[in-house]
Order: sequence, then structure tokens, then C-alpha cells
Amino acid sequence: MAGTPGTPRVLRAMNDRAALDLLIAHGPLTRTRLGELTGLSKPTASQLLARLESAGLVRTTGSVTGRPGPSARLYEVNPGTAHVAALAVDPESITAAVADITGRIVGEHRVEAEATAESVRGRTAELVAHAVGGALDAAGLGPGDLHRTVIGTPGALDPHTGTLRYAPHLPGWHSRTLRAELAEVTGTPVVIENDVNLAAIAERHQGAARDAADFVLLWADEGVGAAIVLGGTLLRGATGGAGEIGYMPLPGAPLARGGPDATTGPDGGGGFQMLVGSPAVVDLARAHGLRADTATEALALAAATPGAGDAVLAELGRRLATGLAAVVAVVDPELVVLSGEVCQAGGERLRAAVEAELTGLALPRPQLRLSAVDGSPIMIGALRTALTDARNTVFDTT
Repeated sequence: MAGTPGTPRVLRAMNDRAALDLLIAHGPLTRTRLGELTGLSKPTASQLLARLESAGLVRTTGSVTGRPGPSARLYEVNPGTAHVAALAVDPESITAAVADITGRIVGEHRVEAEATAESVRGRTAELVAHAVGGALDAAGLGPGDLHRTVIGTPGALDPHTGTLRYAPHLPGWHSRTLRAELAEVTGTPVVIENDVNLAAIAERHQGAARDAADFVLLWADEGVGAAIVLGGTLLRGATGGAGEIGYMPLPGAPLARGGPDATTGPDGGGGFQMLVGSPAVVDLARAHGLRADTATEALALAAATPGAGDAVLAELGRRLATGLAAVVAVVDPELVVLSGEVCQAGGERLRAAVEAELTGLALPRPQLRLSAVDGSPIMIGALRTALTDARNTVFDTT
């Protein structure tokens, strides 16, 4: 039967996909080099490239000169084959980026949005359309050129209800019909994914977790969360809430009774994020006489101020380690990646402080690394997710 495993059609499709993936990973290649990388004979590699070129999936892009014999043509994936959109959402703005099938960003746009129910309710799809439209305009493209859209938000979609949970500060994103509305305005299938999960995808793809199949990413920023990757797969939980450690009760933090919608605590919340989120870091620095308006400024000042600054970094390291100890004791990952504004601003001194404190709090001894992603991990993870989905569709030559 056509299309069953082992048939010539399926084998050709497997070779086609292998070749396309190699062209994505390596950039332009000659027929000879592609044959070497795939293990295909020269005639078979030639037939493959002719087939992909005829399908519009690859194109020639110059030739290799300066060697004996005729110049060899270079082949690359046709970047215009498909385009994807990635969006990063926070209470103040929506940022959109459009990339071609090779992953090159060709357009970006940012839309400001006030984080009040009155200004946002009913306008979420409109704001997303504005952000995506601006990115498409910057790329010289139209809505019909998009194939996939992935949106990174705090919280996560409940797989049973289709509503966003754990993000009460995004009031316009809690409609049961939101995903359908977003698909209509973008003209593409839409995935709404937790922003910290996307940061972990970016870290696994091109950051500090490239060599780890089991790791935890701790995100400490305005909000606090974690992504848990086991066997290379994200752990999501029954309601999409795996890793929502910002609300985890810890000594010294107000309790968020009733869950993420609780009003306990000075900022309408409680738990771990009240100890290590960006506002808490600013408060901690001020308690030691260091005046700053942001966590980045506070930790830069701490690093430059002997005595008081050392105390700030030590206390913050203790707080982070206390929360991490609970996660590490349950998950026992081989690696913990520290990401977000707080961890990045604290740098190696904060990482070392967390490591020293964690040693005495948990039996497992995971490696601790700072994020190694260059750019926005959330946006990069969203692009990676969208590109994977688009390539699985567009590169299927069966």
C-alpha cells in the first residue's frame, strides 16, 4: 500500500526531510556535500535536489569556485516557502516577530497595551492583529503569507476548558473562544504557550541546556515560574500548571490562599515570587540602603557595593535556593538553568550564591548554569515552536 513504511515513496520523503533539515542546519550546500552528509549516492542526491527544486522547497544560490573542475552549485532552502509569527505577551505590551522558514526574522512590531480590564477586555484579538500586521508590514508581507502563530503568555491554557489559568493580570486573555478569535485574525492555526516553557525550549535549542534531557528552568522576573523538562519533554500537568512555583508557599512569604487569584500579600499574591521577583529584589536592596528602581539596577549596585551589596546577593541567593530545593527534591534534574531579569542581572555571583546555599538544602546536586540564550528566550522559544510546526507541514513531501 502506498505510503506504508519502507515503500519508495516514504523513503524518498524521509531523504527529502533529512536533506531539508541539513540545509536548515548548515546553510547552503553543494550536491556533493549534501550526499556526504546524507549518505546518498551522487545520482540519488541529484534526483533529490531536482525534486525539491521543482517543488519550490530549495533553490540555487551561487556556486563554489576556486577548486579544480567545474564550479559546484550551492543549494539552500527557499526562505519564502513559509513564514511564521511569534508573539510575546506581558501586561504592558505585545511584541510580534515574523520569520521565514529558515528562522531569519524579517519583521518585528510592538504594541503597547494597558493592563486594565476596561482597556483590554474585548480588544485582545484586535491588539494581536495589530502586532502581527505591523510585523508583516515591516517584512513586506501580507496575512496570507503566514502559516503558523505561536503566542507566549504568563500562565497556561487549561487543556480541558481552553481558558488561560494562573495569569489574573492578563484579564483580556481568559475567554474560552480566544484561540478561535486569534486564529481568525491571524489566518493561521494558533498555539498559546506558557512563556517560561518557551524559554526552556529556547534554552534546549540554543542555550545552556543543549546537552541536557532532564532540566529545570527557573524564571525570576516580574513574575516567577519554572519549566520542567524530563526526557526531553515538557511536563505540563493536568491543567497546564506544572512549574507555577511563583505561588509556592515558603517561609517568610505571605500565603496566596485560594491559588493564583488570591489577594493575600502586598501585590495581590503570595509565595515564592514575593521573595525573589523583581519587585522583591528592589525592596531587598533598599532594605540594605541601596536605592534603585529596577531589579537590574539594584543588582548592579549590589555588585559594586562591598558590604551591603554582598548581603543583598547572599540573601537573594538563599531565597532562590530555598525555593529551588523543593523543586529539586521532587524532580532531581541533572541541570537547573537560571533565567529571567533577576538571575541574569545577578550573574555569576548570584549563581554561585544559589549553588552554595542549595548544597545544604537538597540531597540531589544538579548543575546550575545561567541562561545562555542571546536575545529574548520567550520570543526565541515561540519562533522555534512555530518553525517546527510549519516545517513538519511544509517539508512533508509524501
